[in-house]
Amino acid sequence: MLEEKKAPTEDKRKVTTHRLLEMKQRGEKISMLTAYDFSMAGVIDQAGVDVILVGDSASNVMAGNTTTLPITLEQMIYHGQSVMKAVKRALVVVDMPFGSY
Repeated sequence: MLEEKKAPTEDKRKVTTHRLLEMKQRGEKISMLTAYDFSMAGVIDQAGVDVILVGDSASNVMAGNTTTLPITLEQMIYHGQSVMKAVKRALVVVDMPFGSY
């Protein structure tokens, strides 16, 4: 008999690092997309994506820079906060800018 799996949007539990490890151990697929703002993060979260990355590529995509190097920690915090306000389920990962660690 085929095992019935829940569609991603049916499981409303918060995604944590522990849940990601469990999913990996069960051989489940893990989805991840990038968002830099409230609107896109909300759409991605409602679609059931497991992880949302707020990447330092916001330097290119949102600010029009040719590299990721100019983005500051304060700018990454701003984008991270915008994404976090929209997300109810997905795990949010925020890049740290080059040279900030």
